[in-house]
Amino acid sequence: MKKRHIALAGLGLLGLGIAAGAFVASPTIHEGSPGETPELGRAGIYTVGTSEVPFDLGRRLNFSKLGMATGQISRKQRSLNVRLWYPANASAGKEPVTYAHTLNAPSMEPYPLEFTGRAFEDAKPAQGERYPLVVMSHGFNGWNEQMSNLGEHLASQGYVVASIDHADMKIEGATDFLYSFSLVLAQRARDQRQIIDMVLALAKEGDEPLYALIDPEKIGLIGYSMGGFGALGVAGADYDYAEGPVSNLPDAVHEVQKTAAQQGRNEETQIDALIAFAPWGGQPDNRVWNADTLSAVTVPSLIIGGSEDDVSNYDEGIRWIYDSLSGSERHLLTFREARHNVVGNAFAIPETAPFRISEFLLEPVWRQERINAVNEHFVTAFLDQHLKGDAAKAEYFNVP
Repeated sequence: MKKRHIALAGLGLLGLGIAAGAFVASPTIHEGSPGETPELGRAGIYTVGTSEVPFDLGRRLNFSKLGMATGQISRKQRSLNVRLWYPANASAGKEPVTYAHTLNAPSMEPYPLEFTGRAFEDAKPAQGERYPLVVMSHGFNGWNEQMSNLGEHLASQGYVVASIDHADMKIEGATDFLYSFSLVLAQRARDQRQIIDMVLALAKEGDEPLYALIDPEKIGLIGYSMGGFGALGVAGADYDYAEGPVSNLPDAVHEVQKTAAQQGRNEETQIDALIAFAPWGGQPDNRVWNADTLSAVTVPSLIIGGSEDDVSNYDEGIRWIYDSLSGSERHLLTFREARHNVVGNAFAIPETAPFRISEFLLEPVWRQERINAVNEHFVTAFLDQHLKGDAAKAEYFNVP
């Protein structure tokens, strides 16, 4: 399969051949976009609507802290909120939505965050067309609006985006961290698979205007960090159940995870495009796959990471995942000198805020607006090629 590498330096980005002729001819005429924004990083033609919808996932397999050691399992009701962005009719006179969230970091007072978007709450869905579905999944202790800029951008380009709030357990101490992280290992791929199936069922019914927008035959999945860990599982990469972190989960959980991976390799249920930002799980000290299980993935894949990622380990983790996806037509986009936070809203964090807030949310070397614009350009090109059948977008990856 084809392997392509895209490495972006801190300077000189605009000469990288990404539709350079169109860019040079009109660098600043797009309202609301800086002149440095690459072509497909600019907002699309659609007004964007947004709604947050609860999904009842039923009684799911669960385990207690004690169950981690004994293998004993139970069942627990699981409900998750999903933030949807979609092409909409113009909302004259309405103000765009402001997303609000409170970070609850360990040993720290809750910290409120706000981000003003450009979508309109509960705007009337557009009519007359069907659009591909893109499901998004955040990292450990993230939330469904953390990447709202990307969700809004894709909706403006003609996609319906469903971003999951996985409701990770709040961490109070070391034992809480281990337990919460184990739950994420057990639940991420299952959450993604179940939300995909539930949204597609609503789309096939076609009773509600919002879900009637969705083309159920065209499905993309975007995961960041632990979301990337789950997304690779949904794409068909079965985990290593004999060694590594997943081996510590109860056997009953393994059976559910195996079923999700099998669905990912089944032509009837597999997704059509995979994007993983800084995917966790490839680094040698916490490796959850082997080269054989990753090679089973046939879904076209775009892997994005920072060359100095010290969470997912760029060289031995992210690059290893990319190299091991030998059955997939794939690309690797590398931000030189960037660390783990290569995606997410450009939150305005005051200097008086605790350092932990900036550390969790912001990239320390790249400006967040700049890294987001580059991401939006390549993500749009990749999804247009593989979900909309726009073969010309393949040229956007033929960069020097």
